[in-house]
Amino acid sequence: MIELVLEAKPHDLGGFTVGRALPQIARRLVGPFVFFDHFGPARLEPGFPQSVDVRPHPHIGISTVTYLFEGAITHRDSVGSNLEIQPGEVNWMTAGRGITHSERFETLRRTGGTLHGIQAWVALPDDAEETDPTFAHHGPEDLPTYESADGLWARLVAGKAFGAEAKVRTHSPLFYVHWRLKAGAKAQLGAE
Repeated sequence: MIELVLEAKPHDLGGFTVGRALPQIARRLVGPFVFFDHFGPARLEPGFPQSVDVRPHPHIGISTVTYLFEGAITHRDSVGSNLEIQPGEVNWMTAGRGITHSERFETLRRTGGTLHGIQAWVALPDDAEETDPTFAHHGPEDLPTYESADGLWARLVAGKAFGAEAKVRTHSPLFYVHWRLKAGAKAQLGAE
């Protein structure tokens, strides 16, 4: 049974639109997820302005989780991380007592292309809010996948679900699954 449908609210970032599904008045969080932003798909032409980049900004007391369907984002932060995330990979940044980071679109600025992904913010439990900031990047080899003959494909992005566990360290029990369904295929969440 579906309890509530949350419509994403669009926010223009000056080069593409982000749809924010969380938080909303009707629901401030889902489990530990306190922000849920869907961006794209947006076609970016070569040479688009640097003003589209998300400039350095701080976080505290949360983790951010970035997952791409298309495109590339260069992540830089105050703990020394500097790498590009590609589709099917996960960036998990734990702010803890504080971190500053930026998200830049260096490859897409050179080549053009489509940007499409999700960034979620995960609240840290009280005992982890002051933890040291960290950054972890995980490739597809760390994220279990499943495929059925009837057209369901799934990747476990983080947490535990369906008898599998992603190698992404989380601070609270959760699951984050990317599902692709062909027409007529079905998927069901367990009662776990």
